[in-house]
Amino acid sequence: MKKYYTRACNFYYGISAQLLIKKKLALPLCGNKKIAFDKLEIFTRGKNKITTKVINLKKISQLPILLKKKINTDIIKITKKRKKFSETTIMGILNMTPDSFSDGGKFNSVKKGLKQIKLMTESGASIIDVGGESTKPGSKNIPPYIEWKRIEKIIKIFKKKYPQILLSIDTRKSLIIKKSKKYKADIINDVSGFKHDPEMLNYVKEQNLWKVIHHMQGNPNTMQKNPKYKNVLLDIYDFFENTLNKKLKKREYLNKIIIDPGIGFGKKLKHNLMLMTKISLFHSLGFPILIGTSRKRFINQISGKFDTPERIGGTISSILFTLSQGIQIFRVHDVKEVKQGILVYKKLLNQ
Repeated sequence: MKKYYTRACNFYYGISAQLLIKKKLALPLCGNKKIAFDKLEIFTRGKNKITTKVINLKKISQLPILLKKKINTDIIKITKKRKKFSETTIMGILNMTPDSFSDGGKFNSVKKGLKQIKLMTESGASIIDVGGESTKPGSKNIPPYIEWKRIEKIIKIFKKKYPQILLSIDTRKSLIIKKSKKYKADIINDVSGFKHDPEMLNYVKEQNLWKVIHHMQGNPNTMQKNPKYKNVLLDIYDFFENTLNKKLKKREYLNKIIIDPGIGFGKKLKHNLMLMTKISLFHSLGFPILIGTSRKRFINQISGKFDTPERIGGTISSILFTLSQGIQIFRVHDVKEVKQGILVYKKLLNQ
């Protein structure tokens, strides 16, 4: 049986986008009239073959009935305004760990952590993602009590100091989110996609929390040991669709969902590049999209001898490229530099 996937493409920006939407020659992306599209890439997946074609919106009426119905359903999701995250949002990373891949040990005290939170919020972050366990490639699971001990003091005082900032908890363990929820945590960011802890999904789906559905092949200890996909783009789309339709199928459980394709989590360079190049496919799921490319290894794999310790250039390039496809949330280490890049890029784009 064939399955179809719909990706918005051929984007327009600023005044050009608004004019085309007004003339009904293009549609707004995620309800944002400053980004419009007038073409769709249609993927057809059969048992052993994947084909793709790009069509103009005007040609939809000429398609077979079942395909036309599928595309029109997807267009409703693609054009719908995203709740809460309709504007570009920066999620600042706070790793309270001794061994995270980029900043392990830099902020793993309350004093240093609070100083970094202050810096990131003043620099433009409206979400702070606090983690007490490293999930870098090759890392191993740590006991919940150690993870909680690392973040406990920060979590307990966060909302007292920053009531308007969203508090995200980067954890795979239900015990950590249960404790954090008592201190008004807003987001659960589980890189395992709610697969690591059997209790996690049952707990969070009934909580009034934003839930990041993150894709990772394997676990942090194994994920970079020769990851394989039939088609990384469509396989990950299927993972999200399965999670939404089977694990979170009740309407009330589908509130406050964020999608994250998991750049660098069980992906080779070619997989990461494919995901970023065609990331607008995931808009047809109908939810805000988060992407984390900050300081990731793929930047080194591309830049080679021009690599730098903080990889700010590569990080901002990947952010602006995916921003041009309507991505809403960016998880980053270097908040001010990213904010600056986004402001300048948007100003140029919207002329």
